[in-house]
Amino acid sequence: MILLPRACLLVLLSLVACAPRQQEFVAQPLASPRLEDHAFIASDGAIFSLRTWLPQKKAKAAIIALHGFNDYSNAFNTTGPYFAGRGIAVYAYDQRGFGAAPDPGIWAGKENLLRDLGEFSHLVAKQHPQAPLYILGDSMGAAVAIAAGGERLPPVSGMIWVAPAVWGDDTLNPFYRATLWLMAHTIPYKTFDGSDLDILASNNIPMLRRLAKDPLIIKRTRADAILGLVRLMDNAYRQAPNLATPSLLLYGAKDEVIPPYPIVQLLDRDPAPLTFAYYPDGYHMLLRDLQGERVMADIASWIEHPRKPLPSGFTVSPAGAFLPK
Repeated sequence: MILLPRACLLVLLSLVACAPRQQEFVAQPLASPRLEDHAFIASDGAIFSLRTWLPQKKAKAAIIALHGFNDYSNAFNTTGPYFAGRGIAVYAYDQRGFGAAPDPGIWAGKENLLRDLGEFSHLVAKQHPQAPLYILGDSMGAAVAIAAGGERLPPVSGMIWVAPAVWGDDTLNPFYRATLWLMAHTIPYKTFDGSDLDILASNNIPMLRRLAKDPLIIKRTRADAILGLVRLMDNAYRQAPNLATPSLLLYGAKDEVIPPYPIVQLLDRDPAPLTFAYYPDGYHMLLRDLQGERVMADIASWIEHPRKPLPSGFTVSPAGAFLPK
């Protein structure tokens, strides 16, 4: 028997006692996922707030919109009406652990997020059996879409990645990664508000002020939730080369959240047909920037005519050739 010093034993016990917290999926007998007027009910009975924007006539396409980290489905309150006005149905739900979903702030776990998306996308596909289906992921939402790949989803005509959160794997500083792991396993309940990062997420200041007052926006993030996000980004980074779905990647030159290096790596490693748009005055929250309508117009154009240049003129080919390596 190996005898450990008391200090080592205390450290080990603290690691076990303070393991990262994650939501559990508890299967319900005979339960089936379903959509209601304002809710998506998953197969474990969890209820997620649902927002839909439907065109007046039969939808020519349908979009599942996945919000970013600490955000919720209200992120598409401008995007949804824009696309609906152009004949495209939009469905957005509060992802598990965010917005009005159960246990906000507690990391849902990658498998739960992917299971939810799989169930939801099949339900939406049944609502529009004749319309092509697209997955639009914003930041973390893009990581969820990429990680889901094609295994859990119905046939998807395309994916739209808006400032995708793929800052993981070997693109993240090893020191930061080690520090985060240690914090998540010793003080997982420690929260951070990001105020010391001095990051500007958008040039739409009135919108940012509204978000600061929105009670459903998570303002302080647990250390173990940050670790969960990094692991999700790791998975998306590794999964990207396996995708065969045509994709549209949108990224802003002034993005202070996701640096260019992981975007370059994603572009270099993704073999699927990919259109890349680079907005010189775009921030991380591209869809809600002051120039957000230009981004939405590019998405609508790509859905209708995927081989034509985007109306903004910001299509880049070869993808990522100009970004710093």
